[in-house]
Amino acid sequence: MADETKPRSRTMRVLRGLWWLVDTGRRAILNLLLLAVIAAVAWTLLHRGPPPLADKTVLVLNPHGPVREQFSGSLRDNALQKARGSELEQTRLRDLLTALDAAATDQRISSALLMLDDFAGAGLPTLRELASAIDRFRAGGKKVVAWGSNYDQRQYYLAAHADEVWLHPMGGVEINGYGGRRTYFKDALDQLGVTAHVVRAGRFKNAAETFSASGPSPETDEADRALYGGLWADYAAAVEHARRLPAGSLDRAIGELPERLAAAGGDGAKLAAREGLIDAMKTRDQLRAALIARGERDGETFRQIGFADYAARFTPPMTGPKVAVVVAEGPIVDGEAGPGTIGGLSTAALVRRARDDAAVRAVVLRVNSPGGSAFGSELIRRELELTRSAGKPVIVSMGDVAASGGFWISTAADAIVADPATITGSIGVIAVLPTAERALERLGLRTEGYRTSWAVDAYDPRSPLDPRLEQVLQTSIGHVYGQFLDRVAAARKTTPERIDEIGQGRVWSGAQARERGLVDRTGGLRDALALAAARAKLAPGYRVQYVEREPGRAERLMEWFGGLTGTTLGDLLQPALQAALPPPLPAPLAELKQQTAWLLQSSDGRRPAAMAHCLCTPP
Repeated sequence: MADETKPRSRTMRVLRGLWWLVDTGRRAILNLLLLAVIAAVAWTLLHRGPPPLADKTVLVLNPHGPVREQFSGSLRDNALQKARGSELEQTRLRDLLTALDAAATDQRISSALLMLDDFAGAGLPTLRELASAIDRFRAGGKKVVAWGSNYDQRQYYLAAHADEVWLHPMGGVEINGYGGRRTYFKDALDQLGVTAHVVRAGRFKNAAETFSASGPSPETDEADRALYGGLWADYAAAVEHARRLPAGSLDRAIGELPERLAAAGGDGAKLAAREGLIDAMKTRDQLRAALIARGERDGETFRQIGFADYAARFTPPMTGPKVAVVVAEGPIVDGEAGPGTIGGLSTAALVRRARDDAAVRAVVLRVNSPGGSAFGSELIRRELELTRSAGKPVIVSMGDVAASGGFWISTAADAIVADPATITGSIGVIAVLPTAERALERLGLRTEGYRTSWAVDAYDPRSPLDPRLEQVLQTSIGHVYGQFLDRVAAARKTTPERIDEIGQGRVWSGAQARERGLVDRTGGLRDALALAAARAKLAPGYRVQYVEREPGRAERLMEWFGGLTGTTLGDLLQPALQAALPPPLPAPLAELKQQTAWLLQSSDGRRPAAMAHCLCTPP
């Protein structure tokens, strides 16, 4: 037995030795690989940076999707999209403005090219901000060329401010005017057995009219006529001035469109040239060849840099006094909310963070909101009020829309700056309570049960609305409206009675609001920043810092890996992401959800809420 055991022991020792060698080698190789990765990452971080910019470079402005004040959606989703190497289907206004203003004095940038096919539009105030930046760029003697395969109304507003407007020979320019139809749901809801009970303060407060009426009220017709007429006059005057067209040219062209298009043989591009809307017809390759001839060749195309890459080269200084910008964009809801929505708690926290920063000397609140929760609006307004009490000036800059709750939060400002085309006002309050008792009756369903008082289920969608609850709500809504009037009156240094005359839920343009004393001056974000700096007595050279929710560690890692590895990481993650993330809603359901989301928020179970919402969208 002893002789048999020894060979086995030797064999086991040999096997264990071999395993030790294999395991040690494996660890060594893995450690070497890890060290190599760490070294590569460190080298990348130390040597990363944009390549030097050569002379005669063309700045390419090709915004994707709508232009917004901030990226909407979660930071995680945006970081994942970057990691996949995909273009974000939205563009930040500040990136375009930074690129244009920096390039205006950069001798290496010779000209700019507007490529507008992927631009999904913005409101007239945002378009004006961009057009003003284009004009500042041109003021330095630099040329701007716009090119499109087709121009819609919003795209053309920007194109008109270029030195030359080029169009594909098979393209056209589509300018129609402002306004449109609303869908009224009352008759359809009646057929379903659903009733939308509307409680409101303000005879012009028509946000829920589409659910409770079969057509527009006289007040809606009156307000729409004044609002859209004023906005269209603003648009037409700006385009006619930029293109040096006689006043009234756009109205006459639209009125005589069938005859004029027939005279051009049905050729939209030819018609645009005849009307003075474009300067030349060029295909994409002809565009490329023309810009090569004017500048420098870079491979098969002209020397160029995209606006996002160019803007990323410029970082604000790290020290010195600053003006903080807090963006309030989207509907206002209670609690926390991510970018693209205003959370009462989360946006108030951003204002508080700016106030607690010793380097911040003034705050600019950039508002682009149709309103929403009155309570959420009050949380934000109070933080702005405390900021002013702390000795830091607060200036509100109104963007495309700053109405209802968007106006409520603006009442704590030292001054309000609005674009002439900002949709604002809508000083009113509303609550909507849908009930479906008739629908249940048609199905043969009955509801009943013991209650200690009528208030237990005063609002139950399965039963008719109790008239006592309706009276309570009307009183409550009237009280909130009174608070709204008091805040606006105190801010505008007038009486609640005067504000009630111009309030009543009516929507005004920025120019109309200034005439009625609701805003202090008309202008853009630059004007608001300058005013904030002046109120804080800051010398030129102050910093501008956007105060936004900071991404978490996982989001930072995603964004960093996206920039480091480009599409490689995205290709690896995409199958897992598609399996983990739910598919998007079909378009009709998504549209229905968007239109009725605010209505659903107006009643939380048994506690209907006061909503300061105008259901406004920029035309």
